[in-house]
Amino acid sequence: MSFGQGGPSWGPEGTQTPDWAALADESAARSRRKKWLLIGGGVLATAAVGAIVATAVVSANNGNSPTGSGKNASELPAPADLPSNTAEPEPSFSSVAPPPPPDPKDYISDARKDKAPITVDAFFPGKKLTMGDRVYIKGATQQTENCAAPTKSGLGSVLTTNGCEQIIRATYSKDGVAVTVGIAVFPTEARAKRAAQQSTGGIAALGGAGIPSFCPAGTVCRRTANSYGRYAYFSISGFTDGRNVTTNDKNVYANGNDLTDFTFRQIHRRGELQASAAATAPTG
Repeated sequence: MSFGQGGPSWGPEGTQTPDWAALADESAARSRRKKWLLIGGGVLATAAVGAIVATAVVSANNGNSPTGSGKNASELPAPADLPSNTAEPEPSFSSVAPPPPPDPKDYISDARKDKAPITVDAFFPGKKLTMGDRVYIKGATQQTENCAAPTKSGLGSVLTTNGCEQIIRATYSKDGVAVTVGIAVFPTEARAKRAAQQSTGGIAALGGAGIPSFCPAGTVCRRTANSYGRYAYFSISGFTDGRNVTTNDKNVYANGNDLTDFTFRQIHRRGELQASAAATAPTG
């Protein structure tokens, strides 16, 4: 006896005993239908989520593009096409180069520029001179416009011929050696150089102010002649006890070199001071 769909199945021959095999088959069929329903629902759910995500991506690409025009990435402008910020100031540089600093030598090469006072103290300041560990005592000094008077053996004629304007002399001593340096002033560098090149004889030694006379007539002493700018400078070095100078007397040479080096530096410093004043002077 059978109740049809959904009812129990009975055994054959009209007995009241259930048909257990048929019941088992029906139960297995129901389980299979339930399982397929679950799988189908999952597939549908996955497809729905994928559709939502795809819709969001498309929406992001279309509605939220950087330009707001709905273009895709391949249609966006390149970085070079983007407008630049022109509000920020740009550095500016002058195309005119600053003038070079004045050359100190220009100010001691021509009387028209060399306007600083010419005095003994301007070239030979103080009462002593220190060169490294060597100290020289300053003796007598002299300034004169008679360029021939403080010279010996023809130097005065050379100086006068080349237009010498004045001579400044100063004497220093150390360890029995005295050195007199004479600076002859000319209107131009060319004249001073020519006077040094043509020099004969030398500057006269200047004693006094604690330094005895030295290098008298007939005594062998060391003489030098140089020029820098419009100044020619000369030196004479010897012993204060009247001895002759020989090439073995290294201290005479060293003392004379110290004084001529110092004289050169003082002339150059004169140019530096005037060049510096010209560089910082107001214009206009």
